[in-house]
Amino acid sequence: MSVFGIGIDVVEVGRIASSLEEFGERFVTRIFTERERAYCAAKAKPELHFAARFAAKEAVAKALGTGIGKEIGWLDMEVVRGESGEPTMQLSGKALLFCETHGIREIKISLTHAREYAAANAVALGGAQGV
Repeated sequence: MSVFGIGIDVVEVGRIASSLEEFGERFVTRIFTERERAYCAAKAKPELHFAARFAAKEAVAKALGTGIGKEIGWLDMEVVRGESGEPTMQLSGKALLFCETHGIREIKISLTHAREYAAANAVALGGAQGV
């Protein structure tokens, strides 16, 4: 399988915590799916998990070469747990259509977070573009 693109993103956890405090529900419903919101809210430090998912979505948009906005939206991407607990990216809407159009069959992601930062990387596999 060929590599269509790769992406990485780092987010300051404090920035996400500030957005959660300042904008609350308006922020989370614009960026995160219902399942993501439920998962993060159930954690002792939700801001860490929101930040990691925010970074994952940015990393995927970079791997696809689209950015977030015109071609794919925040809610077109969802971080879910795989069978063994690993994070996986589930696509819908415009993101799924983009991948189908470009022959992308899989997107691998990896997430990490610490007290102050969260990071994610993404690899889009199967496209004709190649890196």
